[in-house]
Amino acid sequence: TAVAANTENIANTTSFTPALLLILRRDAESSTMASARTQVTVYNAADGKEVSQVKLPAVFTAPIRTDVVHFVHTNMSKNKSTGPEHPPYFPLNLTLMIISAPRQPYAVNDRAGHQHSAESWGTGRAVSRIPRVSGSGTSRSGQGAFGNMCRKGRMFAPTKVWRHWNRRINKNQRRYATASALAASSLPSLVEARGHTISKLPQVPLVVTDAAENMTSTKAATSLLKTLGALDDIVRCKESRRIRSGKGKWRNRRHIMRRGPLVCYKKDNGIVRAFRNLPGVELCPVSSLNLLQLAPGGHVGRFIIWTESAFQHLSALFGSNKKPADPKLKKRAGGPYVLPRHKMTNADVSRIINSDEIQSIVRPKMKAPRRRTVKKNPLTNLQALLKLNPHAKTQKRNATLNNMRRRAAKVAKASVKKE
Repeated sequence: TAVAANTENIANTTSFTPALLLILRRDAESSTMASARTQVTVYNAADGKEVSQVKLPAVFTAPIRTDVVHFVHTNMSKNKSTGPEHPPYFPLNLTLMIISAPRQPYAVNDRAGHQHSAESWGTGRAVSRIPRVSGSGTSRSGQGAFGNMCRKGRMFAPTKVWRHWNRRINKNQRRYATASALAASSLPSLVEARGHTISKLPQVPLVVTDAAENMTSTKAATSLLKTLGALDDIVRCKESRRIRSGKGKWRNRRHIMRRGPLVCYKKDNGIVRAFRNLPGVELCPVSSLNLLQLAPGGHVGRFIIWTESAFQHLSALFGSNKKPADPKLKKRAGGPYVLPRHKMTNADVSRIINSDEIQSIVRPKMKAPRRRTVKKNPLTNLQALLKLNPHAKTQKRNATLNNMRRRAAKVAKASVKKE
């Protein structure tokens, strides 16, 4: 089987014992069939009924590396525009240009804080050597200037327009992050943990027929979401709209709102016009998957609604662990792209270690070495003396009482002589 062949590939690159290989192959066959579905149901865009079954693309079984997703998202967010994201009245091509546009450089005036006639007074006048405004007859003369600690002075390290605004990201890291975000979108637990309302959905990932790409009205799109049980997530986004806290409310981004479902399609025959005005809904062509939309904020688990053609296109776009992606769909020249493999075929390490096959060949558990105690002197340590001679406590007590009686008799004898 494919699982057994995958296990043999791991064995060829790693030094495993025969017993470990046996349990790896056995658990890989059972866990792979339980964790990954081979078929996904396609639902009708008109009435929401089951229509057919499609094969699950291999990208949905890719390893979920949240560290890679967070790193790539952090750098990609520095390359995107600081303006509004996805205005509902913009066409899609202009919206994609806004998302991918670099940040606008900003800087203070290079003369700011230095437009004074100021010079230091030097030493010997019991004042600091900061430059001071020249002249007399006004309160401004003699005041410190130029320094970042001075009133009307320049800022520390004035910003420049030649700052390193853009961040370069390795191509393979971007692909790895995209594959991880797609794999996380197929797990209901991660989708729900991200905040989406998916309790009424028939399945995750949610795939509809290509008739959804021909919708042109928001009324039809709303009816489709209601039929599929995805309208609750739209209501959640609508109720979350509020005024932004801070100064951003004065800078063309007054309101904020939670993210809703991402509608992924292959061909736009009106689907963008139908869905773009719904609160929280974003759209993305399958040929231009964007990590900023697949994992907003660097958090995986975005609720994605796929059209059937877009869902099937993922197999050619990403390939599998053995078959590389279609080279005709690559945007840049280079070597063949193959999906990343899991570091472990079976991640249940405790089950592997505690299995009979492994426990039968490992060495027995070593006993802890006996701790040697420091020998204590019985002449100076009472507890050590009592261990050797338990009667020593009585002897010491009797000696103390005898001394007290002898001292009392001596005092009484001395008082009699005085009388």
